[in-house]
Amino acid sequence: MRTQLQLEVPHLESGGLTSPAEPGWSLRVMHVVNYLGCGGTEFGVLKLMEGLRSKPFEHRLCATRTSDPDFVRNHNLGTILHVAGSAREGLQFPLFRLRKIFRQYKPHIVHTRNWGGLEAVLAARMAGVPVVIHSEHGYELENLAGIPRRQRIFRRMSYAMVDRVFTVTQELRDYHSKQGWMRPDRIRIIHNGVDTHRFVPSTETHDRVRRDLGVPRDAILIGSVGRMVPIKDYSTMLRAMRRLVESGINLHALLVGNGSVVESLKREAWESSALRGRVIFAGASDCVTELLNAMDIFVLSSRGEGMSNTLLEAMSCGLPAIATRVGGNPEVVADGQSGFLFASGDDLELAERITRLAADPEARHAMGEAARKRAVAEFSLDVMIGKYYSLYIDAAVSRGILTSVK
Repeated sequence: MRTQLQLEVPHLESGGLTSPAEPGWSLRVMHVVNYLGCGGTEFGVLKLMEGLRSKPFEHRLCATRTSDPDFVRNHNLGTILHVAGSAREGLQFPLFRLRKIFRQYKPHIVHTRNWGGLEAVLAARMAGVPVVIHSEHGYELENLAGIPRRQRIFRRMSYAMVDRVFTVTQELRDYHSKQGWMRPDRIRIIHNGVDTHRFVPSTETHDRVRRDLGVPRDAILIGSVGRMVPIKDYSTMLRAMRRLVESGINLHALLVGNGSVVESLKREAWESSALRGRVIFAGASDCVTELLNAMDIFVLSSRGEGMSNTLLEAMSCGLPAIATRVGGNPEVVADGQSGFLFASGDDLELAERITRLAADPEARHAMGEAARKRAVAEFSLDVMIGKYYSLYIDAAVSRGILTSVK
């Protein structure tokens, strides 16, 4: 379907875009993920859909495997979600089911994400989808040392079939250009963005939530938000905390999220006399803004990261962040200015960084202010939405879906 459409530079109002699309016409975009559940990539997709909710865009979601029914229900996604796979373990390759979904919906653009969505690239081409875009948003633990050769070959073949490929950090671009045997300049970069109007510092919230959680007024509350999975390495954070409590520092911790290692982390906290009663496991929560505001220091101890959305959210809330020197973290945290970086798995270095901030309220405040300014200036959601807008429109024009852009 080809249409004449006069488009202006995107104008952001109330988190959305306005453009003078012809009445009744939409640029149909289908976002493909491996598993639709509570994760940074998935929330990033929802933020993008909300930001591009106005004409000329219409959005659908597709999971190549399955989805979390609670997540789907809580975010009212049932009417726009297509599921190609199943919850069973083991190899799945739902190529023809994906092709059927694409033929039924007839998207103008299919945007696949990460390794788990790559078979949708071939399916989209088989279904005659005009524009296919692929993006890489992070790591799985087994890929940190490199990608198996068969996966590298399939990635290279898939990348050759797409109209655009991008990553969310320069570090990810360099990694995938090497793993996929591609020149780095063929891979674009679009950084993640944070809603700096929603994630804001609040002293009142800080005091209220800490009272509700039972955190002592004189305690330093460190915390983290994210999936409780091995690659996030929360154990390093707990080991550093144990060292500091045993040295006499009044430290408490707040961990927000669920996942496969949450029970082992609870046991680790309970079995340590230093940690027992000092670690709060809040589970998955819709009150992340409030919980971040309760913290004094944000800690990200991941062994690998793409570009952490929760790190951006913490910075936007005015928190000094201590993050591992991996993935996109050094692109986000200005070491020594808006926070500190430390070596992955090094609980001694992490403990030293926490000690410096715990002992100096003025340094915490200054770094928190610097973090907030950095988030607003360089990683705002508005900037991210504008870049995706341009990406989709430019790709549609290049394929003749749109024939006139102003």
